[in-house]
Amino acid sequence: MPASTGKRIWVHCASLGEFEQARPVIEKIKADRPSSFIILTFFSPSGYEVRKNYKYADLVLYLPTDTAKNAADFIEQIKPDLVLFVKYEFWYHYLTTLKARSIPTVLFSAIFRPEQVFFAWYGGFFRGILGCFTKIFVQNKESQRLLQSISIPSEVSFDTRFDRVYQIAQNPRCFPSLEKFKGGNRLLIAGSTWKKDEEMFSNLLNKGNLNNFKLIIAPHNLKESDLVSLQKSIDQKSIRFSQLTEENAADTNVVIVDTMGDLTSIYSYGDIAYVGGGFNASVHNVLEPAVYGMPVIFGPNYTKSAEAKELRQNSAAFPVLNSKNLQTILTGLVNNPALMKGAAAAAKQYVQARLGGVNDICNYIKP
Repeated sequence: MPASTGKRIWVHCASLGEFEQARPVIEKIKADRPSSFIILTFFSPSGYEVRKNYKYADLVLYLPTDTAKNAADFIEQIKPDLVLFVKYEFWYHYLTTLKARSIPTVLFSAIFRPEQVFFAWYGGFFRGILGCFTKIFVQNKESQRLLQSISIPSEVSFDTRFDRVYQIAQNPRCFPSLEKFKGGNRLLIAGSTWKKDEEMFSNLLNKGNLNNFKLIIAPHNLKESDLVSLQKSIDQKSIRFSQLTEENAADTNVVIVDTMGDLTSIYSYGDIAYVGGGFNASVHNVLEPAVYGMPVIFGPNYTKSAEAKELRQNSAAFPVLNSKNLQTILTGLVNNPALMKGAAAAAKQYVQARLGGVNDICNYIKP
């Protein structure tokens, strides 16, 4: 294990989504205390493989299976002075070992729902796990009330993803080819799409019902056979993002994003966003487009996303049930500039009003 002169801080994320919540915290720690030694662990290969060379972490590892021996051995090897877990990480052996060794352990950006086992009559064992945390930061008052009902203290602090998307939006990458592609047209961006989402857009495109827009589709799955299938399903002229140039951009109507890590900046060119996943288990990250100030559309399964629900309540987002419904929403926004402008402003304001979670966490751990 590499030696370090500063405090050793272990940050654990389940996967890539949780990493995005941890990232602004890690980077602020490094900015405030450059000598800090950051150990970053993942449970999922999708997080580890993408971020194994993350420059602000001194060591990136998989988290060993949660057994008493693994927990004791791992903690003995990395010797953390402080541990940060993100959102949904409740590993019994790791947490009880950390508590037994009096190592401060913080859970942040956490969110709790009544149906979770902690709040069931038989959930005593799991409630004990929560008691291992030195501090819990929750995203909303509902989560805080739930924890209060089982005598677990917590502090409300906004999800650190708000700080992360805002940080990205202050300096998005520029893509001259997308500037040429958009030209003077309205641009609709469908991000993190799944097959059902893509079928809706293919249907509308092939019927000529999206002629008011140029369209970017950024599939969640970048498997080559799926990208080929998507492109073949579209009658209008389309091109892969990796092949888009300033010379050929103006001559195409649809761009299919076949690269990773570009979508958060691509959203900066949009006028309206559609976020996929709402026809699957749950809608994906709606904050990435909302931060740029644009109306957000998604499928019907959005209730697990607090941000999607709140954007809808603030008249900044619109759920749809099918392609006909989607067309109606798009037409309504295009034909009603006041509605479009109001939804865009509400989306941007929603994000900006919820900044500061990173500072709350870093101020707490500073001593």
